[in-house]
Amino acid sequence: MSDYNRRLGQYGEQLAAQFLIKRGCLIIAKNFRTRFGEIDLIAQAGDEILFVEVKTRTASTFGYPEYAVDHQKISHLVQAARAYLEQNSLNSVWRLEIISIELNKQAKTAKIKRFQTDY
Repeated sequence: MSDYNRRLGQYGEQLAAQFLIKRGCLIIAKNFRTRFGEIDLIAQAGDEILFVEVKTRTASTFGYPEYAVDHQKISHLVQAARAYLEQNSLNSVWRLEIISIELNKQAKTAKIKRFQTDY
């Protein structure tokens, strides 16, 4: 991964965390790594735990950011979420979410969309 892509991803994750916090969520972990892959953000919303994949783009050349999360990625996220729950001895209600961020560098704006996934 290029340094630019890494910085873009980190910036997107910061925006997503702020977005969730403003909506009453508590961020409990960032960049949780497992053998199945990484979960960008883990948040608590009431009694629910949210496992969040963040996708950030500056152009729609390769489609909308949320389209980058395919069935295989969702399967890996489910496995990683279960690993987190097991590792932390949690038996909580949980769900997967995608936060899609489209940055407009010229206007210095971000369009943020939040999706629940089916797994």
